[in-house]
Amino acid sequence: MVWQEQGWLLCASFLGFVASVQSITRGELFHYGPSVRDQLLEDGRKVLQSSHYLLIPITTLSFSFQINTNGFVATAQPTSESTYLGNMPPKFGIIAALLGDLDTSDGVGKVFFRQDSSPDVLTQAAHYINRAFPEDDEVSPTHAVVITWVNVATQGEPQSRGDGIEKKGNTFQLVIASLETASYAILLYPRDGMQFSSTPVQGSNVVMHAGFSKGSVRGFLFSSQGPYYRTTTDDEASVRALTEETNSGLRGIWVYEIGTSPYFTNVAPGEVTDLPTEATPQGPPEDYEEASEGEQIEVHPIQYQPHQPDNQEVLVVDDPDINVDVFSYNLGTCASNRNKCSQFADCRDYSSGYCCSCRPGFYGNGIQCLAEGKPQRMNGKVYGKVYVGNSPSPVEFTSNDLHSYIVVNDGRSYVAISDIPYTLGPSLQPLSALGGVIGWAFALEQPGFKNGFSIIGGEFTRQAEVTFLPGNEKLTIRQEFKGIDEHDHLVVSTTLEGRVPEVLHGSTVQIDPYSEIYQYSNNLITSSSTREYVVSSPDGNTDTRTFQWRQTITFQSCQHGESFRDMKPTQMLSVDQVFVMYDAGNNLIRFAMSNKIGDINGGQPEENPCFTGRHGCDTNAVCRPGQETQFTCQCAAGFNGDGRTCYEVKRPVDSCEDGTHNCDIPERAQCSYSGGSSYICSCLPGFIGDGRACQDIDECQPGRCHQDAVCYNTQGSFTCQCRPGYHGDGFYCSQGKTKTQCENHRDSLQGSSEFGPRGPRPPVGQYIPTCDENGAYVPMQCHGSTGHCWCVDRNGREIPGTRSGPGSRPMCIDNGVVPPPVGPTTRPDVHPLPPGTHLLFAQSGRIEHIPLEGYVMKKGDAKAVLHLPEKVIIGVAYDCVEKMVYWTEITSPSISKASIQGGEPIAVIRSDVDSPEGIAIDHLGRTMFWTDSMKDRIEVASLDGSQRRVIIDSDLVNPRAIITDPPNGNLYWADWNRDAPKIETSYMDGSNRRVLVKDDLGLPNGLTYDSQSSLLCWVDAGTHKMECTHPGHGDRRKIMEGLQYPFGITSFGKNIYYTDWRRDAVIAVDRHAGKELDEFQPQKRTKIYGIATAYAQCPSGQNYCAVNNGGCTHLCLATPTGRSCKCPDNAVGVGCVDRDSGY
Repeated sequence: MVWQEQGWLLCASFLGFVASVQSITRGELFHYGPSVRDQLLEDGRKVLQSSHYLLIPITTLSFSFQINTNGFVATAQPTSESTYLGNMPPKFGIIAALLGDLDTSDGVGKVFFRQDSSPDVLTQAAHYINRAFPEDDEVSPTHAVVITWVNVATQGEPQSRGDGIEKKGNTFQLVIASLETASYAILLYPRDGMQFSSTPVQGSNVVMHAGFSKGSVRGFLFSSQGPYYRTTTDDEASVRALTEETNSGLRGIWVYEIGTSPYFTNVAPGEVTDLPTEATPQGPPEDYEEASEGEQIEVHPIQYQPHQPDNQEVLVVDDPDINVDVFSYNLGTCASNRNKCSQFADCRDYSSGYCCSCRPGFYGNGIQCLAEGKPQRMNGKVYGKVYVGNSPSPVEFTSNDLHSYIVVNDGRSYVAISDIPYTLGPSLQPLSALGGVIGWAFALEQPGFKNGFSIIGGEFTRQAEVTFLPGNEKLTIRQEFKGIDEHDHLVVSTTLEGRVPEVLHGSTVQIDPYSEIYQYSNNLITSSSTREYVVSSPDGNTDTRTFQWRQTITFQSCQHGESFRDMKPTQMLSVDQVFVMYDAGNNLIRFAMSNKIGDINGGQPEENPCFTGRHGCDTNAVCRPGQETQFTCQCAAGFNGDGRTCYEVKRPVDSCEDGTHNCDIPERAQCSYSGGSSYICSCLPGFIGDGRACQDIDECQPGRCHQDAVCYNTQGSFTCQCRPGYHGDGFYCSQGKTKTQCENHRDSLQGSSEFGPRGPRPPVGQYIPTCDENGAYVPMQCHGSTGHCWCVDRNGREIPGTRSGPGSRPMCIDNGVVPPPVGPTTRPDVHPLPPGTHLLFAQSGRIEHIPLEGYVMKKGDAKAVLHLPEKVIIGVAYDCVEKMVYWTEITSPSISKASIQGGEPIAVIRSDVDSPEGIAIDHLGRTMFWTDSMKDRIEVASLDGSQRRVIIDSDLVNPRAIITDPPNGNLYWADWNRDAPKIETSYMDGSNRRVLVKDDLGLPNGLTYDSQSSLLCWVDAGTHKMECTHPGHGDRRKIMEGLQYPFGITSFGKNIYYTDWRRDAVIAVDRHAGKELDEFQPQKRTKIYGIATAYAQCPSGQNYCAVNNGGCTHLCLATPTGRSCKCPDNAVGVGCVDRDSGY
């Protein structure tokens, strides 16, 4: 292996997409992270004040080097960044995996490394090396170092908030494998790990660099630059090509022999730059012999990596013809993962994990369990493009419906696909295999054998390739089986891509019975066969045709499960009574077949009707075999009867929770579950009716408001407003202006003053506060007698450290007191909210609203409520009492509020906040709670921003979402700490803190609590799921998955509404059906942040702080059994009484 020339540049041929040469993904890197005991390169900026890199010395068998966060390893002490960034080659020896000005200080990017001599790593390294140099003697490394740069971002890019969407990150890997005579560098660039190809350096963008340099070489009289081998150019396309090209025969993987000491004098690249195309199937191999009658068929099991319970990374099947990832779900214990098992399963702990197993009367893998004998339904969609014959234009599948029905107790399956045009329908008839995997999953089991669902459940991926002979047309079928939905139906998504030979319109297809051998191993099942079918043309001619079939099924498994312990390495699927038809009148393709799973050598024919399917049991019954041909029929779980006839047992239904009641909408009525399947509808206060239809009561009766006020009836309530020229709350009005806090303070002191010749005069030495023209405290207050001056806050409290002596004046900051709102804003594009319930959501510097009609978003009436240019609003909350919207913003960190009925913004928190994000209101206790993701704490304050108190300040990393449950005195919040995300709860005073959810979380961004159903729900941008739990019960259920990048969430009745950063939309979801109902995309397409429900009237309920502030002098914070009286953090000398929770 010899380097050809110094200026050699890598190039490779791109020959097309085939399974064996697809670009690698992150999951196919050498395992990395804490699970393989990697060390973590600490962020250099936290360690070295002068620069942001950190060096860790590592020694291999052949040479030593140092790791750098900037994407390289050095063979000598690196010089400063300014000497090599944008000025390559450097004066020191270097292997540049992908060099640039990189940053790991954001808490997202990481550099992992380890020295590793384990057989798995050395075998994988040897495989890549020997594949890259096929004509050389095979090598076997004895030592390796694995360095992985994960999500490293560019230095100087605007600071990410850590959500993984604002700041791009690259992921790549360098493995140095050594033996006594040589060392090799293996570089891996996953296609999903390359987000940028240049980094800013001194005001300009510099293309990132990959290559090898020996550095300066000392000569007899002077030093000179040693060999320098660059593998990228100054064109960004050469960096992007690292994921698409190769010198090892595997796209995205690059291998170099780099020699020993002296380093890099003889760098040689891998020699396989072509990407091989897949060979055309040619029929049986030369040494294939058909088994004679009675001879045992020898089946060679597929090779796979053994299960490694201590390794939590993805295991990859070592077969170049199969491009699948396989993995295991069984890490952890039953105590922390019990919710993963089916409700019809038991959980058992093992030394290396846990397993779920279905209970008697049910079958499956323990994660999904179905009642024995019960027919199954499967629904899904079909996508893709299929070409017919020589047609240059494909027929597209755009969410075509697929429905399947399976009579489990006789193995008969039916599949129908809708909206198939006549140009394609006849040509799909040979593909009974579209439904074949469904038949395999529920095949009639022969004694000692199990069908697919019994072994792997309902979540798996099936990929099949059909090659039609003799034309070599190819069709790829990919099916994602997604488990059981809320209706107990299985869900599947199918994608078809490729070409099929043409079958003329009006032709029929006949498929004779066939058998197929399935080979089973750890997390992987394969099968292949050659099949014949007969096409009968309308003119009476027949044509026998052939296709070759190969499929792989990948799934999650538990190595200790009973289904795996009893699993045979090979089983035969026998299919007969195959029926295919294209229904041109309805544009439907239909398949039907009978399926049995059993011995590959046939064995003795079974005569028992349970195994032949000829038993006559009800379709909702299971057949129980007895001696010889004896059997009994037993109704499936959930059905009663004698087995020959079964009828469904009606179970109690809580219609209030599942949304099937007929009460009026939640704005007017309440549904109360009364046991069994009964419920009671009752109108809310302010409405009258039978609960199913409620009418508003006109509360404006004489005497409701002050005589100098006007009463306005509203839905379910009323408001009082003083007449022009009067002031007050409507229940009391006077012609005099209502005094402010400062004016009351001033006048109370002057009222106790002595009278002198010129009127009232305060006693000697008495301090009298000074108020401005709006009645607020002047920021600087002075004592008239002593001459001392000091600064005060908006409540008149002295700010410590600001008092000055006579003759000097402190520099006091304006408290920012804003005059009261004077009516609707004058902006033409901003509108006060009309009556009714609305959704409020934040989008950059705007808060907009969407009216709700029942649960339906009136998208055409959506308008802006508030416009704050140049601001970034994160969290939104609503006070239903004063009709105020509260929000957090991070550009000038603060919390503000404004009336939705018109008025200017009012800042309530402007100091001692760094990154306020989530915000929640206790409308009963008149307090607000917020999270600060920079200070890592949760605070509470009165709604005017006074009486601030930190209630949680420990064990928080990235707190964001926060929500209150005022009637029950509970607080909930989410921490999206990437290393240990969690959802927690406490009482509103911060006591009784505990973790509710910590498993299977990624980025729990949003929380909502529905008081009617007592459900706490969240959206997770890491797992891409929406889930709910009853906090007091410990249950947990998935509502939806496949979300793109959810951020905020709110609920109203049966619906959940969430915002999504990638869709730039507000999406409505039916919580009970688990399906998306509608989406709203604002005209301005930017990220949407927080969302809240603005109720037409406050939700029902009371707590102990709702009346007379709970008897507290300052903060009243509700708890489930009472309230706690708490003092603000700055309560020194203000006469505050602190009392713990109680009545």
